[in-house]
Amino acid sequence: MFVVTGATGNVGRSLVRALAESGADVRAVSRNAPAEMPAGVTHHRADLADPESLRPVVSGAEAFFLLVSGAGAHLDGPAILDVVKAGGVRRVVLLSSQAAGTRPDSVSHAPLRVLEDTVRGSGLDWVLLRPGGFASNAFAWAESVRTARTVAAPFGDVGVPVVDPADIADVVAAAMRDGRHAGQVYELTGPEVSTPRQRAAAIAAALGEPVRFVEQSAAEARAQMVTFMPEPVADGTLAILGAPTPREQRISPDVERVLGRPARTFADWLARNVEAFRV
Repeated sequence: MFVVTGATGNVGRSLVRALAESGADVRAVSRNAPAEMPAGVTHHRADLADPESLRPVVSGAEAFFLLVSGAGAHLDGPAILDVVKAGGVRRVVLLSSQAAGTRPDSVSHAPLRVLEDTVRGSGLDWVLLRPGGFASNAFAWAESVRTARTVAAPFGDVGVPVVDPADIADVVAAAMRDGRHAGQVYELTGPEVSTPRQRAAAIAAALGEPVRFVEQSAAEARAQMVTFMPEPVADGTLAILGAPTPREQRISPDVERVLGRPARTFADWLARNVEAFRV
């Protein structure tokens, strides 16, 4: 049996579906009840900020997927892992961030590196996943595309290889099912570098209508970002978007290495989600 935290998010929904379709017994965990779950999946309300709420969920589980919001600075990692171990879990898969490896001392992502170290020292089999930017971050543009056929973003011509959350979910599913991945750190990216301007053009092509790109200043972007993320995370994210390191622009082979197929492109993600951008 597998436990999936963050089960209603971009990665969690795909992961729950992938595990359920493979015939696995899945317990989907989130703070709020979802509208629906795949057949055979049980939903449990629990909160990582309250580790004791996980105790009845993890009992008898084989593997535990740990997805944290933000950088996880608000979480008690040792307490979470103690509850997970007490439930008999043998394997934990942590969704961390590429920046935990590329910028481990940054204020924004240092808490994730601490959580990684906690997982490594837990005594459980572990797998660390470090994705770069998500293709699904383009959902932030959906309303402005629907209402004004406009995309506003900073650093319009600076590119990174964004990763499809469905690929992340497929890698998580493989790591949860197969103990041969234990002890691995996988860096997850898409198969090509793309810029915000290019992704806006891809949305226009998918819609068959012009979409205007408006380049924001870093200050304008920050003012928006701090409305839904902590200031240190916003600052760290802008630092990556504006001046990615060579490693952050590198196309990692790890998705294909784990799944035996190429990583999905931004266009692949968009083809599945284009309706979000239509009027």
